[in-house]
Amino acid sequence: MAEVGVHARGLPGLPAEHARIPVWNAEDWYFEDFVVGDRIRSIRRTISEGESMLFNSLVMDHHPYVSDERFAVEEGVFGRRLVAGALVFSLGLGLCATNCLNSFSYGYDRLRFIRPVFIGDTIYTIRENLSKEVRDARMGMLRVSYSVYKGEGELALYAEHLLTALYRDPAAFADEAAAAEAARAARRGRGDG
Repeated sequence: MAEVGVHARGLPGLPAEHARIPVWNAEDWYFEDFVVGDRIRSIRRTISEGESMLFNSLVMDHHPYVSDERFAVEEGVFGRRLVAGALVFSLGLGLCATNCLNSFSYGYDRLRFIRPVFIGDTIYTIRENLSKEVRDARMGMLRVSYSVYKGEGELALYAEHLLTALYRDPAAFADEAAAAEAARAARRGRGDG
């Protein structure tokens, strides 16, 4: 997964010589390319007051812990202003997100805010491929963890991202996909979802 820029992929309207150049962070990985246990680490990033307040304004999160300095210092539990958890989540995932052209977000599980993150804290993320399974005739399901750390390695946030990824060779998964779809249909028939 950490091989960056190895897949060239053209786009309509680009000159041929430009289309042959790999696009940064727009990988062409398929289900078969994701290896359980692969990990990548992001660069570090310091969260500024300006971006924290801009985020708060954009999403209308004006809780005193994230937007009222005096309250946070004088009455707050932490004695400082927090960075909104949704911003930590967004930045943390963005630090290690890949723009894989063949995978699609399905949702998130196990999101936990483990330690508070404050304005001025520096974060980084470790992403790990946890599991993969055949889902249907076109694509499989992946589970990827994002562990967001602050400072000298204090775990601040953990989340698992579910995503689907197209098969490079759907025929190789046809039997397993048919069995998975039949099992889902049987569960729906029993009312199990």
